[in-house]
Amino acid sequence: MSNISVNGKKLQTTHQTVQLVINELGLSQGRYAVEVEGELIPKSELSQLRIVEGMNIEVVQAVGGG
Repeated sequence: MSNISVNGKKLQTTHQTVQLVINELGLSQGRYAVEVEGELIPKSELSQLRIVEGMNIEVVQAVGGG
């Protein structure tokens, strides 16, 4: 089990990749961007990016409007 931070909230996870974590939290809906340790990560790499202890993940949802 790893202790990580997602959008400033501390949590524990048994998931092995960033993609699995954001899927479980419902953050992969619609248009979104992911930063890990302050670095923007392409969506194509999220399923290979392994969770490590203390990792900081930020997920930003795009909101449309007019």
